[in-house]
Amino acid sequence: MSQPVSLHHLVRQFAHPGRLEAIYLRPARREPVVQVQQVEALVDRGLAGDRAAARTPWRVGGNKRQVTLIQAEHMPVVAAFTQQGHVDPAWLRRNLVVSGLNLLATRAMFKDEPMIVRIGAHVMLEITGPCEPCSRMEELLGPGGYNAMRGHGGVNARVLAGGHIQVGDAISCSLPLAL
Repeated sequence: MSQPVSLHHLVRQFAHPGRLEAIYLRPARREPVVQVQQVEALVDRGLAGDRAAARTPWRVGGNKRQVTLIQAEHMPVVAAFTQQGHVDPAWLRRNLVVSGLNLLATRAMFKDEPMIVRIGAHVMLEITGPCEPCSRMEELLGPGGYNAMRGHGGVNARVLAGGHIQVGDAISCSLPLAL
């Protein structure tokens, strides 16, 4: 008879790496996002060219919303909830669009076992919590847009290790022991 698998083991188990589908930078509040093919992730700051990275960190490690990530698989769900044929990820103003890796599962479940999201060869992010929708979703998606995004708004992250990322990079999740 096999040993039961622990919850600590299960939360580290992912079927396969995901993929970085798109990168968006928000140059300033309420300005249109700019889609790029590659960008530099800056430790404790965010993505070069994004308004989050332009701010001076007010504490060691920077704030908890340096980079925002959203699940590509959630776009059809949001479209269905808003009765739109298509939802462009640019409308949602998240930095990174990820497919193939459940972003909600990348947040640490145990305080003593933080999880690290790796993008490409060098970049490491710590998922800090959900990226809640703002009232602007009503503007962009129509009536009910705010509620359509609840639970589908993605996650916030801090940059632990910087470097170059580009569309098509693999995204995986691991324990920080492999830093």
